[in-house]
This record gives sequence, C-alpha cells and structure tokens, in this order.
Amino acid sequence: MSELLAGPIADRHRALGATFAAFGGWDMPVSYAGTVAEHTAVRESVGIFDVSHLGKAVVAGPGAADLVNRTLTNDLAKIAPGKAQYTLCCNESGGVVDDLITYLVSDDEVFLIPNAANTASVVERLVSAAPDGVTVTDRHRDHAVFAVQGPKAPEALVRVGLPTEMEYMAFTDAELATEGGTLPVRVCRTGYTGERGYELLPRWDDAGPVFDVLLAAVTELGGQPAGLGARDTLRTEMGYALHGHELSTDITPVQARSGWAVGWKKPEFFGRESLIAEKAAGPVRRLHGLKAIGRGVPRAECAVLSGPGGTQIGTCTSGTFSPTLKQGIALALLATDAGIAVGDEVVVDVRGRDLACEVVAPPFVTPHV
Repeated sequence: MSELLAGPIADRHRALGATFAAFGGWDMPVSYAGTVAEHTAVRESVGIFDVSHLGKAVVAGPGAADLVNRTLTNDLAKIAPGKAQYTLCCNESGGVVDDLITYLVSDDEVFLIPNAANTASVVERLVSAAPDGVTVTDRHRDHAVFAVQGPKAPEALVRVGLPTEMEYMAFTDAELATEGGTLPVRVCRTGYTGERGYELLPRWDDAGPVFDVLLAAVTELGGQPAGLGARDTLRTEMGYALHGHELSTDITPVQARSGWAVGWKKPEFFGRESLIAEKAAGPVRRLHGLKAIGRGVPRAECAVLSGPGGTQIGTCTSGTFSPTLKQGIALALLATDAGIAVGDEVVVDVRGRDLACEVVAPPFVTPHV
C-alpha cells in the first residue's frame, strides 16, 4: 500500500487535535471538536476546511478555453473570464471520470480543480485532445485550498481584508496581510456546504500563514475548524454529489440528475453521443433522496427495497445522520421501472433491519449560497 500524502499544514491540524483518515490517497483531518459541532458551526456561524488535497491543473495557450469547452460537459462559453463553473469529465460511455470546477481566467488560461484521486486521469484525457500550443499541466502542489463556509463567512473575510461581494461562482485575485508580509490569494465565492462561502487558493508554500490568519478570524466569530466528517454531512444534506458515490465511471450525469451541468447543445464533448442517447431513451436508474421514518441511519451500499420483504429496487450511494434534521438521510439510485415518486415509502436494509424511508427531492435543507 502506498504511503499517504500529507497536506501543507498537517502540523497545524495535529496541534488543533484533529483525527485523521485516508481520503483520495491523502492523510486528511476528519474532525477536531466532533463532526456534529463542526457541522453546526457551519450552518449557524462559520467553519474553515482545509481541502488542499483537491487537485489543481492549468490549461494554457491559444485555444485553452476552447479545448476545455469541447472536452468537458458544461458550456464554458456561457461564462466570462472571472467566473467559475461546475462541469464533468466523462468517458466514451457517459460515465463520469471526475466532476470538477473550472476557473475561466482568459481564453488562453483555464484553472481546474478536480478531485484528488482523479487529477491524473483528467489531465491525461485533456492532454490527449490538446492541439499544438496548448499545454495541460498538473499543478497539484502549487496551491492549497481553504473553504470558509457559513452565514458569517463574509464577515470573516472582511476582517482579514479579502473581497466578499462577488457574484456566486465568481473569483478574484487578492492580497492577504499576514505577519510575514502580504501574500497572494485567489478567492472564489463557492463551496460544498449549501451555506454562503468562499474557497481560497493561496500558494502551497504560503498555506501555513494564510490558514493562521483565516482561522483567527473564524474563531473570533465563534466558528471553528471543520474536517471531512462535517464536509460529508453538510454536502449530503444538500444532495451534492460525491465522486465515487453519486458519480463514477459507472454512473452517468443523467442517472445522477446532473444533466444541468451538461451543455446538451454543444457539438462536442467527451461522452456526448452516449449521454444524448441515454437522455432520449431515459435512464434505467435515477438518483433520489431518502429520509428515515423513525430511528435509524441508512448508509452507503445499503439495499433499497420496494417494501418490507419486497424486491430490491436500488442501492444507497451515500447515507448519514443529519445533524440539522436530527434524522437519517440518504441518496440512492433507484430503478426507474419501479415507478418510485416523491412521497412514496421504501425500505432500506440496514444490516438486516428494515428502515422505512420517505422518498424526497433533495436538498434536505434550504441552501443559503
């Protein structure tokens, strides 16, 4: 087994008392004060996440934006420089190699943030389609990524002199004052929690002093650092997909209800023909939300049954206890021919015990982005 990679501020996480676990090949902080407390801080005040494990890549050269637009699913032509966009990198059969964020810097430069474990695959696919003069470079260790999320996130950034009033999914390059001097930071108004938030990209080597300044502002406002545990409960409450769960090389955007991130009118992108055919025919399975009725927590890979003692109609892709709702919730791929609709009741097999669940349409809680 290969050794886990360490992020740029692992020492600070240990000093804060974090527990760690492997994720995407990286040794990641899972929790500090406890997942529920961190989750609640993000929903009610503000939290800061270190997600520097996320990949980074740069597409550069004349026609860089055109390369991204004719390979990835979303229509990059719909946004202007200074805006970011959620998109998908698919394979020929329409499965999702990765979901990622594109930052359109200019027609000649696009900055990509893929998932940690999938960066090399995304870069390889883009390189294979790149014309002469366009380079695609893995920059995984060039930048750290911090996410400041929650209703007090704007106040936290204002306290340290960073901009906050950009539109959703807009970004800008700014300067952050630290004890050692002023450091460059790219600030994007986005996140993975459903709360008002920002993702900040300092240079990898500047991660420590940048985190120190941000954490001080967050804690002064009653917030706290948050780990991958809270990140997962927060994103599940929003119904946000996690690659390897709701999206994968075997799960298409049509099945995952991510068709909104596909530029269906574009003449070209990876997997286009397969996805158009699936959309026209209708998928054999589709993602739904499940909310537990009574006590119990559905988990990923639990079978979903039509009823007590019934036939299997699907599988949970993610499942957790919702700290906001105080009940179990899940996302599940269900067979379309089962005729399941919002408001229906199904059963999840949780380690041999039947758990009744109501079918709902995510998000489970109201977003405030």
